[in-house]
Amino acid sequence: MTILVDPPKWPAHGMLWGHLVSDESLDELHAFAQGLGIPERGFDRDHYDFPESKLEDLVVAGAQLVSSHELMTRLIASGLRARKTRS
Repeated sequence: MTILVDPPKWPAHGMLWGHLVSDESLDELHAFAQGLGIPERGFDRDHYDFPESKLEDLVVAGAQLVSSHELMTRLIASGLRARKTRS
C-alpha cells in the first residue's frame, strides 16, 4: 500500500487543503479515505482533497508525506492520473 499526501497549502473555505492519492489503485485510495472519515465529496477524479487538520491523522495511519511535485510525479507514473476533459 502506498498512500501519499502533500503538505496542505491550497486555501479554500477559510482553511488550507492538501491532496491524498494512491500510486497503487483507486480502490486502495477510497478504502483509506473512507477509513479516516474523508467524505466521498472530497474525491476529484484521481485524488481526495483534505483539510490541514487531517494531516497528522493521515500520516499516523500510514500515508507518506511527500512534496507536491513528488506526489504528482508518482501519480502520473502510476497511470492513475486523470486529466480534466475539455468541454
